[in-house]
Amino acid sequence: MTREKGGFGRLAAAIGEAGGEVSQVETSRAHECTGLYELTIDVTRAEDVDRIETAVRALAGVRMLEVYDETFRMHLGGKLETLPKIVVRDRDDLAKVYTPGVARVCMAIHEEPERAHSLTIKRNTVAVVSDGSAVLGLGNIGPLAAMPVMEGKAMLFKQLGGVDAFPICLDTQDTEEIIKAVKQLAPAFGGINLEDISAPRCFEIERRLVEELDIPVFHDDQHGTAVVMLAGILNAVKLVGKELSACKVIVSGVGAAGTACTNILLSAGVTRIIGVDRQGALVRSRSYANEAWNLYASRTNPELEEGTLSEVIAGADIFVGVSAPGLLKREDVSRMAKDAIVFAMANPNPEITPEEADGYVRVMATGRSDYPNQINNVLCFPGLFRGVLDCRAERVTEGMKLAAARAIAASVSDEELSETCIIPSAFNASVAEKVRQAVLYAAYEEGIARRRSQVD
Repeated sequence: MTREKGGFGRLAAAIGEAGGEVSQVETSRAHECTGLYELTIDVTRAEDVDRIETAVRALAGVRMLEVYDETFRMHLGGKLETLPKIVVRDRDDLAKVYTPGVARVCMAIHEEPERAHSLTIKRNTVAVVSDGSAVLGLGNIGPLAAMPVMEGKAMLFKQLGGVDAFPICLDTQDTEEIIKAVKQLAPAFGGINLEDISAPRCFEIERRLVEELDIPVFHDDQHGTAVVMLAGILNAVKLVGKELSACKVIVSGVGAAGTACTNILLSAGVTRIIGVDRQGALVRSRSYANEAWNLYASRTNPELEEGTLSEVIAGADIFVGVSAPGLLKREDVSRMAKDAIVFAMANPNPEITPEEADGYVRVMATGRSDYPNQINNVLCFPGLFRGVLDCRAERVTEGMKLAAARAIAASVSDEELSETCIIPSAFNASVAEKVRQAVLYAAYEEGIARRRSQVD
């Protein structure tokens, strides 16, 4: 930015009034009358950027030369690259890694296909597969727009779990075509992480791929969310002194994540779960056009409670929300049981904010990083896939998910456990290894590991 002498104070004031905060100033050129400055401005909301630009452009004596968004700058050229593990220094190296030496390795795998797990990248690779139909809270934005999310996922796989992951965005939303494409890609990978595929297609896609592939398939939007949710719930009930098996639980949003959260809660011993969606509480005495809802109702709501969310939440111990912003009201949580636990995980805005729930909720969790107790899938998938790859598990089982949830919960010590600390930080470097070990033990106990690996 250029400015007239003495105008910097006006500039900083205008930025502050528009919602920004100048955190860094670098002087590129300055003399008696003008100066060229590069400012780093922190904003809370994306819409503040436009307000700041408008405010600065309106200042007399100030000219804005260029605006950089640091988030966009981090994505320039993509966030990933491939690097060789071996440096080819001479003809001898070239002959070993490529022709003619590589032919011997090819034939070894041809004769014994299992050797692909030790002689190729299959041993440590995961495909992060999406069709772009349910990306974050953005909806159906397509495969190209989904790529930044899949790249970010691959980064976290590598940084936290040492797993080489590749983003694969398919230009189809046809269930059969997706299944066919993933099966055709599978020989290069040791596992498949399905991501941001809308319900109910995601159920069929995952089910079929689990049945038809001999490598683990894991839809993280369903099961990663469920695992981390359960980890937080385990610590929350421990903190408030309740037995999970005796709790009344309301699950708002019976889609992919809501169904998976319900399944893992049932596996953990909960019996009183009521799923609530657009038509109110799901109950087995009714018939729904959505067959997934009929199946859900057949396994939940044993007391056949009917009504809206506001009606069935009365006396509930736990609320799990994977639905829509603002759906849960303050008067709703006021009717929950004493020491209520609320996991409002709708993104980017929760079903109810901690400020709105204050005074009625003992333990609160959201999916946001700017509130305590963030339910973040990154606590699960790096360690889980590290474990299944290390033991070459055939699939991911409910027992492995339960083990992962308990490992995440155990990462919060008794000394640390509090209303604002029921879940470890996403940057806790020990979590992935604890999840890995728990998954390995579970795989060995269930007899689905095809390779022994170091556990401790």
